[in-house]
Formats: sequence, C-alpha cells, structure tokens
Amino acid sequence: MGAVFARRSIRKYTDQPVTDDALRVLLAAAMAAPSAGDERPWYFVVIRNKRIRDQIPEIHPCAHMVRQAPVAILVCGDRGRQKHKGFWSQDCAAATEKILIEAQQLGLGAVWLGVYPVRGVAEGLSRLLRIPEHIMPFSLVVLGHPAEHKEPADRFDDSRIHWGRWRRTAVKTEAADSGVRRDAWETDR
Repeated sequence: MGAVFARRSIRKYTDQPVTDDALRVLLAAAMAAPSAGDERPWYFVVIRNKRIRDQIPEIHPCAHMVRQAPVAILVCGDRGRQKHKGFWSQDCAAATEKILIEAQQLGLGAVWLGVYPVRGVAEGLSRLLRIPEHIMPFSLVVLGHPAEHKEPADRFDDSRIHWGRWRRTAVKTEAADSGVRRDAWETDR
C-alpha cells in the first residue's frame, strides 16, 4: 500500500530529532505541489525552538502534541502573490498534503492542524513568529518520529461518488467485474 493510503495522523512522537536533510526533503516535496498559475505563494516557518513550540497550544487549542514533537512546520501563504485571486489557500493545502505524504515515505509521523481561516489562531501565530501582515498562516504540520502506530484506514465511500451528474438518490448495483457495491453507478458516462 502506498504512502497516500498508509498515511495517518500521528500525534505522539519519540524524542529523536528530525534531521535537516529530512526537513529539506519535506520542504522540497511541499514546493513540488501544484499551484494556480504557477504562482507558488507559499512560505514555510520551521519551528524547532522548544520555548516557541510550548507557546503554540496557548494559541491553538488542538496543538497540545507540538510540545512533545521535535519540530513543526507552519505553512503560510502570501496573499499578494495571486495570479488567480483566492487560490492561495488551495496552493497551501496542496503543499501541506505533500509534506504529510513525504513524511510517511520518510518514516515520520505528522498531523495537519488547521490554522486558516480561524482569525484568532492565525493572528496569534503571526504575532508569536513575527510574520508580516501580508503573509497568512494556513496550516501547522507537527511532526517527528512516531511513538504510535495506526493501521491504514479504509475510508473509501462509494456513496459519495456521483458518476456523470449528481443523483439525489443513489442506485444500488453490483459491479460484475469486482463485486464492489457502487452507488450512483447508473449514469450517462
């Protein structure tokens, strides 16, 4: 099973540090993300300093695990670098997901904590990390060597798929070739 399917949110870490080389690979993966108009509005703040990490849960109520993790990456977007207005957040989401997938490939554990559009959290992290006004914190990826293991989760839900066009009620059929139940299979595809 590939990294996309094996990846799970990991919130417990060992005290083993994450190397600079591993961080560079993670950041290179983030910067390989697709970007609207190839604008690449992302910036990244790598947070290793424990004193700073210990303050983050006071700003972000779901960030308690950052105190135990050896490092976190704050993914930010430059709202002034938008060839296509409003797409900076999608670009940053793609970059965040690339970090998560590459962390799985490297044997690291990571969790994505949403920051944008929660104004108080974004503003608090901006103050703590001295981020300029035109840069918006988007997500916080907390990571380290995992101290917990989670089995891959099968989250596929065929009831969420509409083939060809949206159907109000799903048509239940069996796919003869695979035996997998499919919803909304009857379509004009």
